Amino acid sequence: MSTQIRIAAIFGASAVALGAFGAHGLASLLAANQTLEVWRTASLYHLLHAVVLLFVATHPAASRRVFQLFAFGILIFSGSLYALSVTNLKILGAVTPLGGLLLILGWLSLLFPKKPQDPRPTPPQ
Repeated sequence: MSTQIRIAAIFGASAVALGAFGAHGLASLLAANQTLEVWRTASLYHLLHAVVLLFVATHPAASRRVFQLFAFGILIFSGSLYALSVTNLKILGAVTPLGGLLLILGWLSLLFPKKPQDPRPTPPQ
């Protein structure tokens, strides 16, 4: 199993765990902070892009760069929203668009897959 598949699995498992934790373990805190919807947005994007990571990890035409854009996008986008939700520090919302930009760049990078390697050796000149 590749490292990228393992990382995608960790992102997927953590998305489900954090979604459930927000809905149950943090429900009163998120209600008090009025940030339940922020937590839900974080967990939705986290889970959705964990699936995208798995797709990218299993398709050889996708580059390592695409995987990295999505992984760091999840960490920054969802991570900043999770932190904002529990701390209610609105300044953390300033970081969120950077993660969103990385996610957008990941999607746009899928437009330009890696060129397949030519198995033939190049002739000497």
